[in-house]
Amino acid sequence: MYTIDAKNKILGRVATEAAHILRGKHDPSYMPHKTPQHKVSIINAASIRVTGNKSKEKIYKRYSGYPSGLKKISFEIQLQKDPKRILEHAIRNMLPKNKLRAVMMRNLTIRINE
Repeated sequence: MYTIDAKNKILGRVATEAAHILRGKHDPSYMPHKTPQHKVSIINAASIRVTGNKSKEKIYKRYSGYPSGLKKISFEIQLQKDPKRILEHAIRNMLPKNKLRAVMMRNLTIRINE
């Protein structure tokens, strides 16, 4: 079990570190086709930060599938609303786009404050 403290750390750096461990690349016996059993716990997700003007300019988009169903939300509002979703989104997109991604995401635990 690996624990990463995200307090005052940059979003991409934390996500990269977590994805690296979830994938199993830190292990000498790494095999890309095997599912690693390494668990990652991220604490203090609410106090994560981004550099530059990204807090105002970064936009997260969701589409419901219905006409005019596009929802846009900025990083600042999303951080106040649900900081877990920001980290999950960043880490999920750093993992391989295949069946192993869902298995690896189950080994991820994010806590908002601790």
